[in-house]
Amino acid sequence: MDSIELASALERLVRLFRLLTTAGDLSLTAAATLATLERTGPRRLTELAVQEGVTQPAMTQLVARLHDAGLVARSADPADGRVVRVGLTDVGRAALAARREARADRLAALLATLDPATRAALEAAVPAIDALTARVPTPVPDRTGATA
Repeated sequence: MDSIELASALERLVRLFRLLTTAGDLSLTAAATLATLERTGPRRLTELAVQEGVTQPAMTQLVARLHDAGLVARSADPADGRVVRVGLTDVGRAALAARREARADRLAALLATLDPATRAALEAAVPAIDALTARVPTPVPDRTGATA
């Protein structure tokens, strides 16, 4: 398989991932932001924007919505009180877990329709998928704050 075919297959996988999301669920950016906070702990708002590949104003709006929903908490950075740090709340952690469980249930139903060999092939691909995603670089901001 060449890289064009692989890219096409991965695009179909992303589409499947989106289809497994329930109506009224968190946006992909909101869920990714919560997952980043779960993995890394509280972060500066500017770091979150860079990590998620969005502008700082867009992240500010997203964090405001997440905060209003009780999913994140904002606090002053201990090193610089003017800087906002964002952390995941217990409600946010529970929402992320519920989202993952619902998506896993939908995926399990799809997987049950496949033959055992195809399911085994998908399971065998997980280490390769993990290796590929581990190599994705974090966007690095330039001096204006834009990501390259």
